[in-house]
Amino acid sequence: MKRIILAVVLVVSLQAVAQSSSAPTASSNPKVRAITGFIRLDRATYQKQIADALVVLRRVKAEFESSGYEVETVRVTTQPLAELVAGMSEDQALTFLAQLDELSVKENFLPNVGPGMLHDTDDPATMHLLERALSTLPNIEASTIIADEAGIHWKTIRRTAELIKYVSEHSPHSQGTFNFTATAMLKPFAPFFPGSYHTGAGRQFAIGFEGANVVRDVFTKDKGNAEGALADLTAALAKHASVAAAVGKKVAAENGWAYLGVDPTPAPLGDVSIGAAIEAFTGAKFGSSGTLTAARIITAAVKAVPETQVGYSGLMVPVLEDKLLAQRWAESTYNVDSLLAYSAVCGTGLDTIPLPGDIGPEQMERIFGDVASLATKWNKPLSARLQPIQDKKPGDQTDFQDPYLFNTTLHALP
Repeated sequence: MKRIILAVVLVVSLQAVAQSSSAPTASSNPKVRAITGFIRLDRATYQKQIADALVVLRRVKAEFESSGYEVETVRVTTQPLAELVAGMSEDQALTFLAQLDELSVKENFLPNVGPGMLHDTDDPATMHLLERALSTLPNIEASTIIADEAGIHWKTIRRTAELIKYVSEHSPHSQGTFNFTATAMLKPFAPFFPGSYHTGAGRQFAIGFEGANVVRDVFTKDKGNAEGALADLTAALAKHASVAAAVGKKVAAENGWAYLGVDPTPAPLGDVSIGAAIEAFTGAKFGSSGTLTAARIITAAVKAVPETQVGYSGLMVPVLEDKLLAQRWAESTYNVDSLLAYSAVCGTGLDTIPLPGDIGPEQMERIFGDVASLATKWNKPLSARLQPIQDKKPGDQTDFQDPYLFNTTLHALP
């Protein structure tokens, strides 16, 4: 009997060894969060254009999967909304966007229609269409640009705050605001949504990772050692970015599309937590002393990756998408001002910030203004995704009905 038991144990052990050597573990590779294609749609042929684009993007997906990477999403970013619906009435445009939204579900891609306003001189009428789209269509994503090389767009900031207020009051569970962000100093061709946009001819793609687990592994090993963590994290991120570059260049050569680069920002999601990674380095709760240092290390490592980079290329701290960050928000270990301070050394600003429903457009204008001011001062890409929840007040719990949003406690703003 002992011999039989030993034999079974030996077989199981050998199987485990074989499995560990032949397949990547959950922590060995980050997921590929976004394979994002940039196209300029012709409304007469948009379905074929998207089908053709998906052939290329799915080829990228297959290459990653054969290299041991799980791919979460394939995405499509169109030309800016005003150009996309030019010549249509608002009702016609909304019908077209609904068809695009339905097609995205059928073909399993995420759609982004770019900025509702790129410049302060843009017609704000497009923003009314965007309000209606974000309030009624569950998949369409979009943005506004509140600062660029020309300076801060104060009219756009005002109209953006009004849009956020409207969508929070007209979308189910106020969730429509999740599909919208305001960006400052963000260049075109970012793979991450909702800030992604382009103004060119299209037939290009970029890649973004979900790499918070890579940061966690390095920070666990190099706890408190800033120099060691910077060197090790740079090497770890570079390893995966080189895979993205190889995949991107191979598919581009095969299909005639242009590979634009990778955003090495270590995006979190759920239990793949950037908050937990930072806590592994500091040994304290997110928001404690040392959090800003960890943010600087992550961003410095990302910037040092020796591949062509696009997008934010920094640190992403989405309050509601990261399970631990949502918990720490409920515990009040950090707040909006903390995140603005961290943004001085990192790269995304205020992301998925839960707010009481009675916040007025004027206060949101001031928040957007702070983000735009910080971005223009340091010439760095930042964004602000604010999410007021209708009929909720400080002390209440959010009640989002979305698997990618983690409910937390609302706090009053000063």
